[in-house]
Amino acid sequence: FPGILSNPKLVPVQRSLSVVMNQNVTLSCCSASGSPPVRYTLFKHNQQVSSLNRSDSTPALFTLTISSASDVGPYKCKAEHNTSSDGKYSNSLNFTLIEPISKPVLSSPTSHTAKGQNVTLSCFSENGSLPITYIFFKGKQSISPPKMMHEREAAMIFLFVNSSTDSGTYKCKANNSFPNSMKYSNSFNFTLAEERSHSQALIISLGLILLLLIIGFALAIPFFIVPSYKASE
Repeated sequence: FPGILSNPKLVPVQRSLSVVMNQNVTLSCCSASGSPPVRYTLFKHNQQVSSLNRSDSTPALFTLTISSASDVGPYKCKAEHNTSSDGKYSNSLNFTLIEPISKPVLSSPTSHTAKGQNVTLSCFSENGSLPITYIFFKGKQSISPPKMMHEREAAMIFLFVNSSTDSGTYKCKANNSFPNSMKYSNSFNFTLAEERSHSQALIISLGLILLLLIIGFALAIPFFIVPSYKASE
């Protein structure tokens, strides 16, 4: 009589349960004890996927393609002897589908600031598998350590505006475990209040000069009109 089978162990050959869409994966199913031959059957959602017979102690290998969200599992395998109606079931496995991130958006509560003020920048990717890592840049230089977000929320940094060079240009970068998923955000610049005051002062100055010219012209009119009127008499 064949030896009693132990519960088989179901493991991913690639060791990782994180997959991307249309990826091929291989599951290994094997009982540590029990005499061959052994029949191994793979199930997904309690529906039979495939069966393999092993005449030795080597594991049964099942190759799958993760083509949709329904293919992530759960999976189980069953080991049984042909001479027995009782089988042993393995542990259950579920894959995690990794999605690429969307282009991050870099924003701030205000786009106007002044020297000596603190400002906030936030970077957020609306879509993509967590965790997502964000890095902030000014020009091409990194200005923050990587910020790994395990929740669907924005990464933020706080800046102190000390000079006009602190007004920008800022960007952020986001990536996750999806292969080649790195994406950069839009550019963001702050407008300094002193720059606005210079333009406003110029407009006010021109307005005052124009007003003075009008007043001067109005005051000079009597001096031209009265003498000409007397000369006509």
